[in-house]
Amino acid sequence: MKTAAVVTTAATVAGAAFLGLVVAPAAVDWYDGRHEESASYATGAAAKEARPSVPRWLPDTATDISYAMRTTGGERLLRATLPTPPLPPSCKPLPADGKPKSPELGASWFPEDTTARQATHRCDLYYAYTDGDTLYAWQHNDDWIAANKSAAGH
Repeated sequence: MKTAAVVTTAATVAGAAFLGLVVAPAAVDWYDGRHEESASYATGAAAKEARPSVPRWLPDTATDISYAMRTTGGERLLRATLPTPPLPPSCKPLPADGKPKSPELGASWFPEDTTARQATHRCDLYYAYTDGDTLYAWQHNDDWIAANKSAAGH
């Protein structure tokens, strides 16, 4: 009987270890990723037509658009090729005392090492910078929440 109890206990411990090491991380990855969406568009106009959450300041003539968002908050990522290197006129240089926030999302097409230090401009709620004619921009959830509270009069 003791042997059966030891084997049962060992099997239970092994099963729990399997759940903790394999199943739990996979479940967390699934849960975290299920609220994220991404898409690509040929032009800024097509992106804005297909998805209302794409920022309106993105030029219609921008090309090669990649966009990612979290559906449970305001986190957004955007990459686009601009028709001309300067950012759209509605984008303003960050003030010297500005405190940009780093991106909260990740995507294979968005530079993994992007941090708040790279942001040079503010385009509405997005932090942005360019690398040649490529625009990289992101929206932080805290800024999105604050803007929605302000718009609602809170």
